[in-house]
This record gives sequence, C-alpha cells and structure tokens, in this order.
Amino acid sequence: MSAPILSVIIPAYNEEAGISSTIHRLLGVLDGLGIIFEVVVVDDGSRDRTWENLVEARAGRAEVRLVRLTRNFGQQAALTAGMDQARGEAVAILDADLQDPPELLAEFIARW
Repeated sequence: MSAPILSVIIPAYNEEAGISSTIHRLLGVLDGLGIIFEVVVVDDGSRDRTWENLVEARAGRAEVRLVRLTRNFGQQAALTAGMDQARGEAVAILDADLQDPPELLAEFIARW
C-alpha cells in the first residue's frame, strides 16, 4: 500500500455500542474522497467489547489500523499513540462517538 495522504485518528474508550457504525460511516466518506488514506483507531484500555467490535469492523480493510493500549491512559495519551502510528501527510482527529460528522472531512480536504 502506498503512503497515505490522510491519516484519521480515533481514540476510543468503552465505545462498543457505536464504534462499528463509526468505522463504517467514516470508511464510506473516505472511500469517496479519491485519496489514499488510513484510519488509526486507538483503544484506550476499554473494558467492554470495543476491541472485539473494532476487529470485526476492520475485516478486510488494510487501511484500518488498530492500536490497543494496555490500560486507560486518557484521551490525550491515546491521541499521541495514534499520532506516533500515523503515516499520512495530514492528520485528522475524529471522536469515536461521532460528535463531529465524518462528512466534514471532504470539506477540510478540499480546503487543504
């Protein structure tokens, strides 16, 4: 796989209820951008089924990379872990709970 243009980092903590839909919705947006991308999801020591749901949601998608922290270190540490793994020319951060809609990424990329 070529180096990505965009890396999207998602810190996740106890997001089992919605993480699968977040990944699927984000991939739908990114697939439509026509650029090489990666998604780096950092599980910040979740105690629910977040990790298992991430593994299922990523199935067959090499662009989705997963990082699992050994315990809950907090959102900033999870973001730093994601940034350490990111390979894109640009990085975007998205909350796992879709507080900000992934559809806005298209506008950000166009302006960039």
